[in-house]
Amino acid sequence: MAFSLLTLLDDIATVLDDVALMTKVAARKTAGVLGDDLALNAQQVTGVQADRELPVVWAVAKGSARNKLILVPGALAISAWLPWLVTPLLLAGGLFLCYEGFEKVLHKLVHRARDDADKPARTAALAAADVDPVAFERDKIRGAVRTDLILSAEIIAIALGTVAGQPFATQLGVLVGISALVTIGVYGLVAGIVKLDDAGLALTRRTSAAAQTTGRAILRAAPWLMKGLAIVGTAAMFLVGGGIITHAIHDLATWIDETATGLGALPTVGTVLGALLPTLINAVVGVVAGGLAVAVVSGIRRLRTGKAPTPAG
Repeated sequence: MAFSLLTLLDDIATVLDDVALMTKVAARKTAGVLGDDLALNAQQVTGVQADRELPVVWAVAKGSARNKLILVPGALAISAWLPWLVTPLLLAGGLFLCYEGFEKVLHKLVHRARDDADKPARTAALAAADVDPVAFERDKIRGAVRTDLILSAEIIAIALGTVAGQPFATQLGVLVGISALVTIGVYGLVAGIVKLDDAGLALTRRTSAAAQTTGRAILRAAPWLMKGLAIVGTAAMFLVGGGIITHAIHDLATWIDETATGLGALPTVGTVLGALLPTLINAVVGVVAGGLAVAVVSGIRRLRTGKAPTPAG
């Protein structure tokens, strides 16, 4: 009896060790998507009244948890009964990320001037007396939860690809662990980001000169932080999406690994070039794949509507 108990404890410890190791690997592979997840969710609460920002973030976080309660069992079911579907789903998710990234860049390049001109009108419309704040807040939450569903599905798919072939207990532990880490981490950071301006404003009202200086610095830095997150998130779309596509194409992945290894053996700059090559190729593949996907979708829309589509933001 005691021997059986010790064996059981040893098995549990082994599983937990495997879960911890695979969770670390999955977290590293999904880190690129988190930048976009963080930036998009922080942007989703813009326009909400200051005293309602945290309740909105909390509502979106609960929606994110519900999304993952659906996605994790679905991912495990696919792994158990349709394992051949994992790679196509990863490819579809990677291509979607590239598409979204290219569409964002295209929108910025083509419609930036128009958006800047329309911004005062949009701000005035939001401030109008006939805007229902409850309905506005509800729409913000729904939009953020829909965005989270897409990005969470991509994160779960990447994590599933990492643990494919592992025992069920390991898969379950990794997917649950990644889901919890992502939800808590992303929305904890979002809550902190959306309250940066409030923290800065509070510091500027202190009597201490150092506190006032810090507060003004935070107020100046907050908008740039949001812009930086948006840029990093878009770049992550190309890097992660392109990386998924290159790894799914076996010959291309093998060539990248062999070339990077060969460059790494060169003296002086070889190590740097070998380390940078996979990232650069992933970025190029992501941009090209995104451009092709946007062209195909635009062509389909043009055939359906008879006119050129407008890139979405």
